[in-house]
Amino acid sequence: MSRTMSGIEFMVGIPSYMEADTIPFVTKQIDQGLTKYFANLNTLIVNVDNNSEDDTKGAFLSTKTKTPKHYISTPIGVKGKGNNFLNLFKFAKTHIRTLRGGVVVDADLRSITPEWMKYLGEPILKGYDYALPLYSRHQFDGTITNHLCYPLFYGLLGEDLRQPIGGEFAFSSALINHWLKQKWNSSAKQYGVDVFMTLHAIFGKFKICEVGLGAKIHKASAPKLGAMFTQVITTLFNLLLSQEPSWIETQVVRPRPKARFGLKKLGWPQELKIDMRELKDKLRNEYFPRAKLLKRILSDYTHSSLIKMFEHDIYNIDILMWTQVVYQLLFSYRNGSPKTRKDIVEALKPLYFTRSVTFDYETWRYSPKYVEEAILAQAKAFASQKPYYLGLRMNQKHKKAAR
Repeated sequence: MSRTMSGIEFMVGIPSYMEADTIPFVTKQIDQGLTKYFANLNTLIVNVDNNSEDDTKGAFLSTKTKTPKHYISTPIGVKGKGNNFLNLFKFAKTHIRTLRGGVVVDADLRSITPEWMKYLGEPILKGYDYALPLYSRHQFDGTITNHLCYPLFYGLLGEDLRQPIGGEFAFSSALINHWLKQKWNSSAKQYGVDVFMTLHAIFGKFKICEVGLGAKIHKASAPKLGAMFTQVITTLFNLLLSQEPSWIETQVVRPRPKARFGLKKLGWPQELKIDMRELKDKLRNEYFPRAKLLKRILSDYTHSSLIKMFEHDIYNIDILMWTQVVYQLLFSYRNGSPKTRKDIVEALKPLYFTRSVTFDYETWRYSPKYVEEAILAQAKAFASQKPYYLGLRMNQKHKKAAR
């Protein structure tokens, strides 16, 4: 079958902003994978860009490939990873009659191989709707996933999805249609898009699997306090609470592992160093302006424990305290006004950093296998503490009935 822009059967999207230095390598690896493993399909590589000023467009289009390429950009001044994905899915919709599925990979990858196309794409062609990645990652990398997204998916929904907001995934045409029917708010159009897509795939009861990809080597960074955290957690909390009736009464048992494709052994993670002193300074600067709000929300014991940590610059939020802090803030978010909800997400930031610092001190000298076991233990703690969240709701009902 000739490879043209008509009758596209499989496409690979590369969301980008200012990635002219890395996108040629990623594009070449994708092309080699599509040529080798999907030669019988009409395929296309699509760069969905944020109008990058570094000529990401030129770097992408000038990369020599056997697979046709297509460039799409948001208007000048419109940024956001979610806007890129929305452009990709709208474009895919125009080929929905022939499209069997697609893959998305980050533009800054250095570890991608042609085999990633096979690992991610084949499950979709076999009938799965959503394929999520399994990586080997340093414990300093992916901390929002490790300490909030993964344990909340596991604890509240009973979903053991290790990388629910990974940058690499595959999807069916049916799931594209489902995503496009949802309301894309401002957070979903930014960094909240990954958790937006995964939660809608779960709540829509689509068929999900995981794919071993090995180590994720990219432009990794230490835990973030900026817009990424705010947008991911706002989207996470909003969607979880919008579907609360579907999971609130469900007894959490040990989640069944998803079907797994790709690599069985993930290898050694990318090295990543952080400045612990800088991290502590940031979390202190974030904590003190929000101390009064946290005092009103958290239990007296938790609040007094936090005060001691910040006064003495020694941080230790253990697993039990962390589960209760997160559930208490989620419950307060549930009942808060829009202004209060925004403040609650910002107040969670320094506590998330404090838990990250605690975890880093506990695990930095140990093997990746030990770290993964510790992350799973934390997720199981969220499952065992789900009754704590239920108790908060029950206590509220009793108070209302007593008035």
